[in-house]
Amino acid sequence: MPEATREVYFNVTTVWPIYALLLPTSLVFLYGIYRHVRAWRKIGGPKDLFDRPWARLKGTFEYVLLHKGLLRDSRYRSVGLGHLLFFTGFFVLFVATLVVAVHEDLKIRIMTGDFYLYFQSLTVDIFAALAMIGVGFVLYQRYLVSDRLQPGKREDAFVAVSFFVILVTGFFLEGMRIELTRDVWGNWSPVGKAFGLATSQLLDRSVMLVVHWWTWWFHLILVYVFLASLPYTKLIHIFTSPLNIYFRDLEGDWARLETIDLESESTFGARRLEDFTWKDLLSLDACTECARCEVNCPAFLSNKPLSPKEFILDLRDEMFAAGRGPQGDESASEPENSGLIGPVIREETLWSCTTCGACMQQCPVLIEPVPMIMAMRRFLVMEQADFPEDLQAMVRNLEARGHPYSGVSSSRTDWAQGLDVPSVDEVDDFEVLYWVGCAGAFNERNKETTRAVARCLQRAGIRFAILGKRESCSGDPARRIGHEYLFEMLARQNIETLNPHREKKIVTSCPHCFSCLKNEYPQFGGDFEVVHHSQFLAQLVSQGKLVPRQESQETVVFHDPCYLGRYNKEFEAPRQVLDALAGDRRVELEMSREKSLCCGGGGGFSFMEETTGKRMSHTRTQQIIESGAQRVAVGCPFCMAMIDDAAKTMVPDGSLEVLDIAELLEESTRFEEGVSGEVEKL
Repeated sequence: MPEATREVYFNVTTVWPIYALLLPTSLVFLYGIYRHVRAWRKIGGPKDLFDRPWARLKGTFEYVLLHKGLLRDSRYRSVGLGHLLFFTGFFVLFVATLVVAVHEDLKIRIMTGDFYLYFQSLTVDIFAALAMIGVGFVLYQRYLVSDRLQPGKREDAFVAVSFFVILVTGFFLEGMRIELTRDVWGNWSPVGKAFGLATSQLLDRSVMLVVHWWTWWFHLILVYVFLASLPYTKLIHIFTSPLNIYFRDLEGDWARLETIDLESESTFGARRLEDFTWKDLLSLDACTECARCEVNCPAFLSNKPLSPKEFILDLRDEMFAAGRGPQGDESASEPENSGLIGPVIREETLWSCTTCGACMQQCPVLIEPVPMIMAMRRFLVMEQADFPEDLQAMVRNLEARGHPYSGVSSSRTDWAQGLDVPSVDEVDDFEVLYWVGCAGAFNERNKETTRAVARCLQRAGIRFAILGKRESCSGDPARRIGHEYLFEMLARQNIETLNPHREKKIVTSCPHCFSCLKNEYPQFGGDFEVVHHSQFLAQLVSQGKLVPRQESQETVVFHDPCYLGRYNKEFEAPRQVLDALAGDRRVELEMSREKSLCCGGGGGFSFMEETTGKRMSHTRTQQIIESGAQRVAVGCPFCMAMIDDAAKTMVPDGSLEVLDIAELLEESTRFEEGVSGEVEKL
């Protein structure tokens, strides 16, 4: 029996048109790629992201070849699997085409023997069939199921249908070749063999030869058109998405915004595309328009004028306009004093973002809209002093009082009356510094959480102290609205205050303070050991220093704070505390952990009145109500304020109780043996 292989150009006697047509196809393709790259490099500023190539390649392999981003959310796993079939089929067919080129054009005879049978025949056949299934599923989702992907349906249809037709005609060509040549190895291509058998039942040999010839050239021209069009359709993301993943921030630390050199910078923030880096502009081109960011955005779900997807696409369209991108006229010039804010991105859009990070968490290709929104906020706040009046009042309070509330600074320790809580000025021998935070000190509802934390620490025998009146705002509200100067002033002031206690562990009840002190203060030389109170309380429970009793019969659900969960990857500690006191009565929300829906209190929203759409806190509270839980546990003072207010409005009979995990733990340990009568009276 002859060695396993096949004739490459069966039934095609003139092959020079193949290479003649390949030249213009390649030129059109390469020019399209060039115009994209030129747009990023011409407009965007510098950014050095060429370090640690092996770490970058590893992440690219995980997110591109293994589809880590597409498959991690169970809600979209079926769509991700469909795309995986599409992608892997495309990739295998591309490799198979390279094998043919090496075999036929370079005359390196590799398409023979077992390699030909196992890869070039069987594997390619199977993956091409899977690709057909994947394309069919994509078309089904795109046109019959999803209501998230309305724009661009005509373009998407061209891409998907073209690829589907390429696959079908490829199978017909393979099947007709197997039948016409009576290929003894044809059974190694089971799908092609099936197509061939079906065709042979309809056509005799002479007609099949003619049909094969016309189909071969139609298939080739369609492939060339498909390839040439790639840089001009949504499929450009085949190239830009892997690049965006490769050049990602390897630290993946959303909580640490880039600092500004306040002394040397001539302008602050971003007004024009030129104020972004080339990597930012590459990320605009990487968008697949999947809309996962939208369906997880609290602002979008509450009918605010913000869609993370549209934000990215609007900036991309601007990049493509006026000679700066693939669709523009190169001779066009930018109008004088033009900018992004107003003509392209409305101010209302920028002030609708809570900086919760859900869009970045959900993006399968790692696009980060929040830092771009923050850059534009910085321009509005620091260059134009143009931001909502509510936030201006907050800034005035921060500047005058060192906290964002209207109360006087001298009342910062009123929450501790009767608790015998020492300040750092009164004691030296303490092991934990309790950072109370502004909300915990001035918001009446959150004072109860602060008192509960203090009681738990006392019952566990923890020697702790507070900064008292020397504590100031961490600066997080200022930084999240874009006031970098005020944030840096507060941060440096707090670092100076904390430095004498650098060896102490800092415990805080506010995830925003926790994230700020832990992730952002090191940018200014403030390196401290910072833990959230849920982490510390979970440790006390596991050590047996706090022993909760499981007597309450109410079901409880935990709402993950964005800056504890998504930003700092802490999901287990609060649940460990709740499991210890609620056991199997703890239930989970559908949107929990990484998928948790923001309460609407971040990004300055706790200090700003919502004037458009539905209240974001009501959107989240509705999900909590639908869970059937009688108690909702929180671990953030902003979440407490937002959800507690919403619960009082939406469940006026009080059947939904909002409590911090510290309050639940304090309640469960209130009458444990050994607690002093003095503390119990509190």
